[in-house]
Amino acid sequence: MRLRVEFTTEPFDLDEAPRHAVVAREVVQAADLDRVDVGPFGNTAEGSAEAVLAAVRDLLERSLDAGATRVSLQLNVVDEGEG
Repeated sequence: MRLRVEFTTEPFDLDEAPRHAVVAREVVQAADLDRVDVGPFGNTAEGSAEAVLAAVRDLLERSLDAGATRVSLQLNVVDEGEG
């Protein structure tokens, strides 16, 4: 099974990326994922269910430790033909 996760961390800072946002992005960029797209207002990552779920756990733990007060995410099963 393949999964896609879209996530943001808060609080926002329009002047400079907060530490929690940087940490969350570093987690998905270092994970064994097939696709990662980072942006100023949202991030998307895709890969095997095992890899995505491991990355989600790590980004939740690490971004909260880095000061996030809220992490919003959406997790979708990806049709194998979409990947």
